Amino acid sequence: MSDQTVKVTLNQQQDYQFQVDFEGGVPALLADEPPPLGQSKGPSPVQLLAAAVGNCLSDSLLFALRKFKQAPEPISCEVVAEVGRNAEGRLRVRTITARLKLGVPAAQLQHLDRVLEQFESYCTVTQSVGQGIPIMVHVRDADDVMLK
Repeated sequence: MSDQTVKVTLNQQQDYQFQVDFEGGVPALLADEPPPLGQSKGPSPVQLLAAAVGNCLSDSLLFALRKFKQAPEPISCEVVAEVGRNAEGRLRVRTITARLKLGVPAAQLQHLDRVLEQFESYCTVTQSVGQGIPIMVHVRDADDVMLK
């Protein structure tokens, strides 16, 4: 498999607000820090990181289920990034917890055990970020039954 690159360009608009431009015709977004540094005019870097982890996990779960011709929609995901100070007093993302929820009861999905065993290993972002930040993943079905 050949390597690929992803390029994102950030341009300061004012203070801590940066326009984030993506390749391939993807709409730009404005990123900003929360007060007191910024004005929360857009997602913060930590919010973008949490969104990237949650989006990648959701995509991986959907892809894994669709490989078995299953329809789990709509999938939802809540991600909580715990931010705290390290030994030097600097803010760091300590842990990330992702809670995915399937749109249907587990009983309606075939091969679910196999999918739940494997889908995380195919998530590029989570596997990369997880090398430096502990990531906990929970999956529930539409009936709120804990599956993982």
